[in-house]
Amino acid sequence: MTQTQIIMGMPITIEITHGGSQPIFDKVFNYFKKIDNRFSTYKSDSEISKINNGLEASRWSKSMKDVFKLCEQTKEITNGYFDIDHNGQLDPSGLVKGWAIDNAANILRKQGLKDFYVEAGGDIQVSGTNSEKKPWAIGIRNPFNINEVIKIVSLSNEGVATSGTYIRGQHIYNPKNKNQKITEVKSLSVIAGNVYEADRFATAAFAMGRKGIKFIESIPGLEGYMVDDKKIATYTTGFERYVIKNA
Repeated sequence: MTQTQIIMGMPITIEITHGGSQPIFDKVFNYFKKIDNRFSTYKSDSEISKINNGLEASRWSKSMKDVFKLCEQTKEITNGYFDIDHNGQLDPSGLVKGWAIDNAANILRKQGLKDFYVEAGGDIQVSGTNSEKKPWAIGIRNPFNINEVIKIVSLSNEGVATSGTYIRGQHIYNPKNKNQKITEVKSLSVIAGNVYEADRFATAAFAMGRKGIKFIESIPGLEGYMVDDKKIATYTTGFERYVIKNA
């Protein structure tokens, strides 16, 4: 069973290979709606908007405090290249999407499900196998032609996230030089043990520019694939083991 809903301003797709039911789909989609209502900076009544308008810390939810703590940890690990402070306004969206997908996957696991796929806006968590009882095949798009897939990776219990400017434009910035547009890198995809790790480090690495792929190489458990402005691909030493040959 496969279902898609537009939530958080993006298509969210859930595919359950075996054992899916409508109540389970509803449970996961409702979770994403709660996340949107709490973390959307586009909604004036969301918790993050209220915080940016002065809501005192004593009234913050536990999940908000948890996300802020994770954001601070990520900032430290990335030497400041992940920063949710945008000119005095807090926006943790560079981490929340992957975190939410990972939590959604855990909801499915708690229902006893082992074979599924959860995607939100191109960031993906897979588990087990697809309907053909094979590992999930995930395409990485050509940032110069989004209708073309340039690599297909085979995943079973991993997450993959891509940061780039080819769809949403310049929405990621370098926290160390906020006026500098990131033009030398067009896309950077990261594979990790879960989509939360993939998403937060893809965001930070993209902000680093061309040296971001070296950062991904330096973190155990991460693999990456970068396409630069000259249409040249650079990837980490372990990335090729995921690639489906002759696909």
